[in-house]
Amino acid sequence: MQKENTLKNQLNFKRGLKDGLPIGLGYLSVSFAFGVQASILGVPFFMSLFMSMTNLTSAGQLAGLTVIATLGTILELIATQVVINARYFLMSITLSQKLDKSFTFGQRLFCSAFITDEIFAITAAKPTVFGKKYFYGLVICPYFGWALGTLLGALAGDALPASVTNALGIALYAMFVAIIVPPSIKEKGVLVAVLLGGGISCALYFIPIFSSIPTGISVIISALIAACACAFIFPKKEEEVSDDGTL
Repeated sequence: MQKENTLKNQLNFKRGLKDGLPIGLGYLSVSFAFGVQASILGVPFFMSLFMSMTNLTSAGQLAGLTVIATLGTILELIATQVVINARYFLMSITLSQKLDKSFTFGQRLFCSAFITDEIFAITAAKPTVFGKKYFYGLVICPYFGWALGTLLGALAGDALPASVTNALGIALYAMFVAIIVPPSIKEKGVLVAVLLGGGISCALYFIPIFSSIPTGISVIISALIAACACAFIFPKKEEEVSDDGTL
């Protein structure tokens, strides 16, 4: 018990800032690419910044940007975000067990807005519960790094030649490739899901009878079919889930 209290006391605001700094620097470069992509699609820089400050999710923002650029409906936008960001439901449930009793219900809701894959990975790996000071310190650099990178990318996209901005726009898609390749190498199920989802998406785009389906709906269909199929083909056994809720 004494050791646990010592570890908890070490998780202060300063330690949170230290843990969050590398994440913030990484977000700065990735969100720069998002800002450039938004500029290419004609989104004003202040709207890109507002999007990043209220929706801290790279995949969700890119999908939302695509729906907006193709004049999709509000329902399409909402459905796309729910499907793409559904993993945060599970992350939030798991992370709620790591928050100490100093968090009120309202503060838990507030903190849920800052949960990302990287922040979840950092907090879930902690051997003990932590307080508000550590969590607030942890999310400061990632949050402002993401917002600042978006602003700089959007402004650069407005100022740079089209040839340069188009090249920078590819960086965001390269990020997603970098995300899916490592787990695809380790997990056969992930590889099949990626290939199946990509194949379905291509089919919906190139087959004439399906080509009229809006982009956001295509993303939802591809993700749901691939996820359900691989969940059936490659089920995770209960003993494969660790104590912290991760696989």
